[in-house]
Amino acid sequence: MITLAIQKSGRLSEKTLQLLKECGISIQNGGTSKLISVSSNFPIQVLYLRDDDIPECVADAIADIGIVGENVYREKRRPLEIVEKLGFARCRLSLAIPKNMPYSGIRDFNGKSIATSYPNILAEFLEGNGIEASIHEISGSVEIAPGIGLAEAIFDIVSTGSTLISNGLREVETVMRSEAVLLANKELNAEKRQLLQKLLFRMRAVNRASNRKYILMNVPDSAIAQVCEILPGMKSPTIMPLAEAGWSSLHSVIEEDAFWERIENLQAAGAQGILVLPIEKMIL
Repeated sequence: MITLAIQKSGRLSEKTLQLLKECGISIQNGGTSKLISVSSNFPIQVLYLRDDDIPECVADAIADIGIVGENVYREKRRPLEIVEKLGFARCRLSLAIPKNMPYSGIRDFNGKSIATSYPNILAEFLEGNGIEASIHEISGSVEIAPGIGLAEAIFDIVSTGSTLISNGLREVETVMRSEAVLLANKELNAEKRQLLQKLLFRMRAVNRASNRKYILMNVPDSAIAQVCEILPGMKSPTIMPLAEAGWSSLHSVIEEDAFWERIENLQAAGAQGILVLPIEKMIL
């Protein structure tokens, strides 16, 4: 059995449990009611922890693997392996200042005081840019620091930016972009490595499908070559003749954003009756 550490509650926890569900892994009665749950259909148990504790627990082999924001992993600096970037819980870590404060560039932070919950990431960034500033480490409510006179600027997580705006701040420098990552202890034995690979196989199949769509359309035979150029599939589109002579049904898989960019060209080429369907899993 392999042990996975995840966030006890919050958006990252919800996304992680949803991913496990889509991977066909049944997890019951976790989170607020229990600190550990065992799957009924996959050899995995889940530990529910605070974000900040996950890298340490994986490094100390209390858990074998863990899912946490890349920002937490980088801040904790534990000797772990990033096995996979998972594509959800995206955010950025940025420097922000009061909206009325003038700003001409990163050199403006020289001599300033900066409040943050991520002192290691910030210190590395400042050192790399030759900036000397004082760092005030605080936990939670970092955005209020300039308003109460604790610091002149902040370094914190930004998702939509609405929290900054509501506290009279503006984002001026993005230091790093983060998303959920799957971490692993570097000393996993062969049996647990094999279980990790089975879990990764499922996760990758789900994630490949998440931003792709299966599309079907009717195309005049004379336009098949043109449509294939507009809309390639994983290798090439599937083409099947229709009952009506001179027409074929064309099936393909495409990233959703690319589809919306090409839809007008498909229609102009003669494609009709276009259907767009979700994909649950995608195995290459």
